[in-house]
Amino acid sequence: MNSIADAREPRKKISVLLVDDSALALAALSRMLAAAEDIVVAGTARNGLEALRLIPSLDPMVVCTDLHMPVMDGRQLTRNIMSQFPRPILVISVSASNGTGNAFQLLQEGALDVFRKPRSGGEADYFHGARELAAKIRILAGVHVFRKPPAPSAPPAPGGRSAAPARANRIVAIGASTGGPQALYAILSRLPAGYPYPLVCVQHISAGFMAGLVDWLGSICALPVRIAGDGENPAPGTVYFPRDGAHLTVDAGGVFRYSAEAPRGGHLPSITVTFDSLAARFGERIVAVLLTGMGGDGVEGMLSVARAGGVTIAQDEESSLIFGMPKRAIEAKAAQMILSLDEIATRVAAGVF
Repeated sequence: MNSIADAREPRKKISVLLVDDSALALAALSRMLAAAEDIVVAGTARNGLEALRLIPSLDPMVVCTDLHMPVMDGRQLTRNIMSQFPRPILVISVSASNGTGNAFQLLQEGALDVFRKPRSGGEADYFHGARELAAKIRILAGVHVFRKPPAPSAPPAPGGRSAAPARANRIVAIGASTGGPQALYAILSRLPAGYPYPLVCVQHISAGFMAGLVDWLGSICALPVRIAGDGENPAPGTVYFPRDGAHLTVDAGGVFRYSAEAPRGGHLPSITVTFDSLAARFGERIVAVLLTGMGGDGVEGMLSVARAGGVTIAQDEESSLIFGMPKRAIEAKAAQMILSLDEIATRVAAGVF
């Protein structure tokens, strides 16, 4: 097809269906998206059942849904969409959980990402939220979604699997962005009790969702999953995440420290900041894994790990929801191994690198 002709064709707008039982929330989300010239709100629904009735006629490219709604909640809606009308779903919730459900349960059903529902705040916060929401929708609109894949493997029964043999006091570091929660689920659910290494995970996630992500992953992992404490030593058989809005590093003694450094490449926490710090302290003992995600965060960190003599692994294109960060790492020759998500999960669980 002629590239000049393509340039003259108007770009198709991204159509979105908003689903929320709150009229105020629907109005706020519609207003936030009105500033994005390439996005159009095709329709709104007050519950999941209304949304299902609208999807065949509206054929939205992306569905944005709340978690808690009457008649049919977000989890049921997501399950039905993935079985009847597969397409990208963004969960928009006031928080990750409120005691009656967790927004990340929708990711188990096939949703792709989460975003915090707008609340009253300053104008700067509003415009920042609007830009972030539009950016997430643009990314998800480019994802080709199939019917919901088989559920990730169940976590091992306590004591039911042997731990990997410890080698050289390794530490495993994992970085991920869009599609990362599902990929982390696939990896962490396979880890055996008594796993011999600490795991440090950096996941790009909307502000306010880190604790919910940790709770969700902790519910399926045989190991403790928690937010790293400042001044804490990384312990074998424990999975650590950074707290919201701070870079996670280690000092010269290998103790966790939070950095007040500005966002790196727009990310706070940044995968590269954590990988750089771990490479400087642990050298050849670090295993760095870069999973699905948009952009280039983690690439420079992977190079630091490789230069320090550590092991570097990038997720392959076929198993990546977004083959952005892994692709950049491969192109930069930072990845020593390119593996599928299943292969990564198998190697991490077995401690074989």
